[in-house]
Amino acid sequence: MSDDTVRTVERIELLTAETSEGPQELLTRDQTKSSEIGREVGSVLRLDGHSFDPNSVDYERRDDETMIINMGPSHPSTHGVLRLMLELDGEFVLRTKPVIGYLHTGMEKTGEELSYVQGATNVTRMDYLSPVINELCYSMAVEKLLGIEVPERAVWIRMMMSELNRMSSHLVWMATNGMDLGSTSMMIYGLRERELILAFFEKTAGLRLNLNYVRPGGVAADLPDGWQDDALVICDTIFERTYEYDQLLTGQPIFRQRLIGVAPMTAEEALALGVTGPLLRSTGVAWDLRRTMPYLAYDQVEFDVIVGTYGDNFDRYAIRLNEIRESIRIVRQCIDLMPSGDYRSQDPKVTPPPRARIGESMEALIHHFKLFTEGFHVPEGEVYMAVESPRGELGCYLVSDGGPKPYRLHTRAPSFVNLQAVPLLMRGGMVSDAITVISTVDPVMGEVDR
Repeated sequence: MSDDTVRTVERIELLTAETSEGPQELLTRDQTKSSEIGREVGSVLRLDGHSFDPNSVDYERRDDETMIINMGPSHPSTHGVLRLMLELDGEFVLRTKPVIGYLHTGMEKTGEELSYVQGATNVTRMDYLSPVINELCYSMAVEKLLGIEVPERAVWIRMMMSELNRMSSHLVWMATNGMDLGSTSMMIYGLRERELILAFFEKTAGLRLNLNYVRPGGVAADLPDGWQDDALVICDTIFERTYEYDQLLTGQPIFRQRLIGVAPMTAEEALALGVTGPLLRSTGVAWDLRRTMPYLAYDQVEFDVIVGTYGDNFDRYAIRLNEIRESIRIVRQCIDLMPSGDYRSQDPKVTPPPRARIGESMEALIHHFKLFTEGFHVPEGEVYMAVESPRGELGCYLVSDGGPKPYRLHTRAPSFVNLQAVPLLMRGGMVSDAITVISTVDPVMGEVDR
């Protein structure tokens, strides 16, 4: 055979070859243990195999009565490169298995090869819809190991930027969830409002998305001139438009039919699965780290923790819409109560000298060079720091061996944990609701695969 023929045959064999995801593969029932079937339908919620609803699993169903199909990975519909394998009985979902790993970047291992100075540029890319909060969690963990105090102004700047970031993240969710349900108008409006916040980020940090703004010791730069007016315009505009979203979506009959009573979850199930954020609060559990384990200056501002009742898709929608309003409330208080002073620690161990000094002093030049090439050394120890991201509890576990780089870096990503609720939420629902369920879980695959 000619070389062209050989290449053609090899390509055909490659295209027709069966692929396997190994342990992540959803197998037929005759190849699956009953305990595994329980996990795949979302009934087994503990490692000891205890099931809250053992009668919900139809173990006797035969393979010739059902069909296993593949959905994704298709970014626009599955909110990232997420693949789902579904077992269907007609239009009803019996089993679901999320298959992850298509966006694996190894950010945690990369973080162990970067200095603490460089670390924020790495973690900011995990949850790319809330980069400021990623940077905040990492920086607070480093500061806890260092034992340094952050200036009061830096604390309030961090809090204001975090809440603006929470608003922008929820606006993206409002936009994409509206699109998933056929509301192209909501897609346009949500991204339009988000643009106001991203423009403010660019004015403040120089970048729109991966800001590298929150750093160990404080923030990269002070707020720009006129920031109060800019922030007030953002608050006034978005607050008024949340009521337009109410008119557009909340009372819309088709929208309500697609959300109310769909994919419910009880508080007991949510707690057993370890889910956090709007997914947990939709079941009526008022768990918000800003209130239950306050950090920054959240104990000095007034805001409400929004909770639901039924844990269904509509509760998760309503919580995110109202959390935008609560974030606006916090930002307004930040504007009124913002203290003066330094925007970063003046400890020379972690803070470079002023730019003007570099051209005047050889010692300042050497200090600057050493700080950005070798980095600063952190005392030995381990620490876990958690903050409330738009998706739930975001945690950073750091181990230091006394050097300028983390010995171990691990992130407790809320999207990764919340994703295990998908089989439970989809069980018994219709395949037409699958995309909506994924949307209301709100996973960001960048922090799932990391």
